[in-house]
Amino acid sequence: MSALPGTTGRRRIYLMRHGHVDYLHKRVAESGDTSVVPLTALGREQATASGKALAHVAFDVVMSSGYPRTRETLERVLAENAHTPPAIDTEPGLVEVHTGKMTGVRSRREMAAAMAFQYDAADEPGARLFEGGEVFADALARASDAIVNLLARPGWHTALVVAHEGINRVVLGWMTGNGLSAVQTFEQDLACINVLDFDLVPAQSGQGAEIQRRIIKAVNLTPYNYVKHGMNLTSLEFIFERYEERPDE
Repeated sequence: MSALPGTTGRRRIYLMRHGHVDYLHKRVAESGDTSVVPLTALGREQATASGKALAHVAFDVVMSSGYPRTRETLERVLAENAHTPPAIDTEPGLVEVHTGKMTGVRSRREMAAAMAFQYDAADEPGARLFEGGEVFADALARASDAIVNLLARPGWHTALVVAHEGINRVVLGWMTGNGLSAVQTFEQDLACINVLDFDLVPAQSGQGAEIQRRIIKAVNLTPYNYVKHGMNLTSLEFIFERYEERPDE
């Protein structure tokens, strides 16, 4: 089993969130589908900054959720890398928690507040991301399955995965062992980097390996502003602030 240098069975996942997007982008307005939203100029700058911070890291596996914003973020990170990366994989199990119908929301600020409340209540039985949205427990199941399946793959020790705020929160909650009761604690700023280590041991069945220990090495690193100075809004509040497009967008 491949392992991080100096260890006997440890693997590392650099888990990122995509860069800044504007959910009122014309592509979203025309299609009615938020999954197609691209990065803004700011988002591209954020992804590049994270790429520079990771430039020295040789990745054995690289993957995104498959949405344009995660794929573009991943491509921009890899463009800064000093090593030749492997082919990009797609992991649908790490797409964003599916949002249902929001009612009574009249502004971007109210939308941010409403979404924050939904995450705060994620551990309640049957809790969903708004009416008709995905059950948080189902999101936890698919996200943890995606990570476990990745860890079961042979021949790698360092992976880069680009996903989304909500699903990253779910993964981080799972990492702590506290599940959905922890998701409201983890902020995920735009294009942030989390460093997750896993100690693996041979499975009792004799087939493959199983997780012995989960280690959170770092959370919510933002290379474009490491100490968060001036980042006084939550990620949700910031992303729903009015965004002024630049001429090249």
